[in-house]
Amino acid sequence: MFALRHLASIVFSLTLAAGAWGQTPSATVASEDDGSQRIEGIAAIVNDQPISYSDVRERARLLLLSLGSQPTQQDILRITSQALEQLIDEKLQLEKAAEFEVEIEEEEVLASIGDMAAQSGLTGDQLFQQLTASGINPRSLEDQMRAEIAWRRIMNGLYGSRIRISDNQVDERLDQLRAASGEPQYRVSEIFLFAPDPESKTQAVEAANSIRSQLLEGASFQVAAQRFSSAPTSATGGDMGWVGLDDLDADVASAVTALGERGLSQPITVANGVYLVALNAKRDPEQETVQVSLTRLLARDGSAEALSNAIDQISSCEDVDAVAEESDNLQSASLGRISLDELADDAAERIRNTQTGEATTPFEASSGLAVMFVCDRTSNVDSLPSEDQIENQLFGRQLTMISDRELRNLRREATIIRRD
Repeated sequence: MFALRHLASIVFSLTLAAGAWGQTPSATVASEDDGSQRIEGIAAIVNDQPISYSDVRERARLLLLSLGSQPTQQDILRITSQALEQLIDEKLQLEKAAEFEVEIEEEEVLASIGDMAAQSGLTGDQLFQQLTASGINPRSLEDQMRAEIAWRRIMNGLYGSRIRISDNQVDERLDQLRAASGEPQYRVSEIFLFAPDPESKTQAVEAANSIRSQLLEGASFQVAAQRFSSAPTSATGGDMGWVGLDDLDADVASAVTALGERGLSQPITVANGVYLVALNAKRDPEQETVQVSLTRLLARDGSAEALSNAIDQISSCEDVDAVAEESDNLQSASLGRISLDELADDAAERIRNTQTGEATTPFEASSGLAVMFVCDRTSNVDSLPSEDQIENQLFGRQLTMISDRELRNLRREATIIRRD
């Protein structure tokens, strides 16, 4: 999956010079009237559907932008290979969607992109503006999101009703969690590169090393997981939450314990791929750790009065988005679940002094004046998930395994021609 060095060399030896992106290689073909025209070169053909060098270049640039740091030439070559493999998967997914007459409305795509942007405190339009300013056509992100939505819908439709999670499975998982609560807990994030065979595994290790080097230079782990990881946790930026060693693959568990209190692992090779894991925190059983769900409300012009007026209209976290949408000056963003011991001391203290459902005192943000609404608060003393939550987790894992298997089958049965 991470091969295609020759393709990468072709694309970037012709398109990258002095750190700038150039023009894509093109081919001259005869038109029907014996004239000639320039068309984009073809990087691959998937069941008679072409993928152009331009498509590959745009996707690679999107992936590189996600890392947020200056890539090396070696990074570019590896990520270009991954970009092509992503595009091949998407062609197959959309072909399957057409077979079942699944159509994805533009509003669904934009809504999903908006949700993604909100995790970084942006709107969908602002994300598109950033992409355009970086020389990236937003269509590449839209195409990727459309394929993801279609594939998820097909897998749910075909297999969702067949998956049965028994009470015994839920009870067994709860027993495991209760037993683990007496052991050290680790806050772990993961990036998983799926690689089922020796050749792709070699390339996955190289890709993991490339991603790791970017992370060490300051790239966001959360964004890298969203863009590169094949694990179900990619949707939450790779966050696995608090886990015990028994919840992890044995090799991953060994790497986590070797990291001590915090750190980023070397690539970890397992049976079907390669992991990168980040250890964000560790707690002993006797330590109480408080987690909170936060929603940020920002006044872009830095006006304390505008922020105060907005807060007066909000009676619960459910109101924050609606109030923000009424003003161009206001912006809301869900920050998900965060452990207080991961926050800076002043931020943690501000949240400790705020009741659940209320807003913190205002604070200066990089783009205005903001408050945090504390939407939920739990501690590890009572942090076991509910039976419904466990059932949903087990269901998601099974559906992901089925989805991976179906995509492998599509690849095996497809006619894929790579233009080396």
